[in-house]
Amino acid sequence: MKRLIAAVVLGAGLHGQGLAAIDTHEFADDGQRQRYRDLAAVLRCPKCQNQNIAESNSPIANDLRGEIHRMLGEGRSDDQIIDFMVSRYGDFVLYDPPLATRTALLWFGPVALLLAGGTALAAIVARRRRASAAAALPLSDTERRRLASLLDASGSPPGQDS
Repeated sequence: MKRLIAAVVLGAGLHGQGLAAIDTHEFADDGQRQRYRDLAAVLRCPKCQNQNIAESNSPIANDLRGEIHRMLGEGRSDDQIIDFMVSRYGDFVLYDPPLATRTALLWFGPVALLLAGGTALAAIVARRRRASAAAALPLSDTERRRLASLLDASGSPPGQDS
């Protein structure tokens, strides 16, 4: 019975993966169809965030594919279509946003975080090495006499009950 339930759950999960966005747009020629596919592949779905609009089944991705088809039919260039999408949805809609002051964090943020983490890790390692080196030094004569007097005064080593 458990195997049957597992098979049903697995089958239901895999069934959803097989669904893909199917567009039934008509194109004037194969060049226009290829431009449509290329544009749908380079534009990110605003809702899904990690899928392009060609792969996404969300309603907004469907609307964006319709907008691309409409603008291609009007004779707009790829750059005009991309500029329209960026003006409407921001640089987020591009998988490869341009390097500008407003996108500098996207480009340099991961590197800065990696450097900060490496610096913090190096500081922690250096601090631990200094602490272990200081703990490994032998006792001076003064420290040995003081330790001996403390042990003689208590009658037993610290931590041991008599």
